[in-house]
Amino acid sequence: MVTERLYYTDSYLQEFRARVTGSADDGRRIYLERTAFYPTSGGQPHDRGAIAGVPVVEIADEGERVAHIMAANGAAVEGSEVECRIDWDRRFDHMQQHSGQHLLSAVIVARFGLPTVSFHLGQESSTIDLDAGALDAATVVEAERLANQAVFEDRPIHVSFEDAAEARGLRKPSERSGTLRIVSIQDLDRSACGGTHVRHTGEIGPILIRKLDKVRNTVRVEFLCGGRAVRRARADFDALSRVAQMFSGALEDAPELVRIEVEAARANDKLRRRLEADLAQYQGRELYAGTAPDETGLRRVLRRLPNGSLEDVRALAQSFTAQSKAVFAAALDEPPALLLAVSADTGVDAGKLLKAALIQAGGRGGGNSRMAQGSLPSREALERAIDQIRKF
Repeated sequence: MVTERLYYTDSYLQEFRARVTGSADDGRRIYLERTAFYPTSGGQPHDRGAIAGVPVVEIADEGERVAHIMAANGAAVEGSEVECRIDWDRRFDHMQQHSGQHLLSAVIVARFGLPTVSFHLGQESSTIDLDAGALDAATVVEAERLANQAVFEDRPIHVSFEDAAEARGLRKPSERSGTLRIVSIQDLDRSACGGTHVRHTGEIGPILIRKLDKVRNTVRVEFLCGGRAVRRARADFDALSRVAQMFSGALEDAPELVRIEVEAARANDKLRRRLEADLAQYQGRELYAGTAPDETGLRRVLRRLPNGSLEDVRALAQSFTAQSKAVFAAALDEPPALLLAVSADTGVDAGKLLKAALIQAGGRGGGNSRMAQGSLPSREALERAIDQIRKF
């Protein structure tokens, strides 16, 4: 039996009565002769609400029928008439976002010639994908301004039904035949759409563009409308206010205060790295001076690190092996890893030597003739690799 879709003609219908025409899944999936519940379709999520007092958790479009998935069975008996109620807060939020998308897409294609290729209405925000290689800040600001200007003008939004062969002036041509449901924003947009919409652009509320992402050959624009935009703007304001308070400054000065602190932090980090390098140079020379040559004339050092990173000893290794006839190895116990550095006059290729030791022990890695490092699968494998290094 075909389900009559009440939301096609009245998106504001919040309560209705309908006869149950069938059920499945032990009564968890029911069908009504008519419904105002919107199923997931066209980028818009499904409605929620209640049927005979039982929560509706999902609405599914099954072609000619609409399925209502219930939180529990026993909500209705086939042939009976039931009270149905839409979760209006969720519905109106979706109406604001979807109508806002039509408006935003219309002004962007009219002003910048960038068509919308897809739309997604998410739980926290919505997105449109634009057929564009890039989008600059000035374009975003202007698109947002134009969209909000159309909101302030409170233009009527009208729903009509037209034959597909005769429908003209659609923003995006429809591939469907037969009757089209067309949503029109006065003097701005005509789009074939089955979603729920507000009656005037003023009900969309403020439109806020939040973020841009490059997605393959399109630009993804994240936006919020109405109540979502107000809540997000409030959250952004509160966050910026806390930042300003941390710096004991005015709200409008927060970006500059943060910039100054970031530059100072970068300068301090640069100074720290230079001091660490100087310290490593000093420690490397001291370590070299305190290490006696072996019978081959090489000064060898093996450092054991229980955990952390081999990056912590690279500067020390470079300083030590900047001297003559020097070999520096560092072994990290967790996660198992090994570093080898040699001076140029040892006649040893660190990359080749370490790689051979790693392969034999089941590890992997590499490097150049002066320094190399790699990882190993276990502590036992690490010890085997160290033994191989010691043999040369």
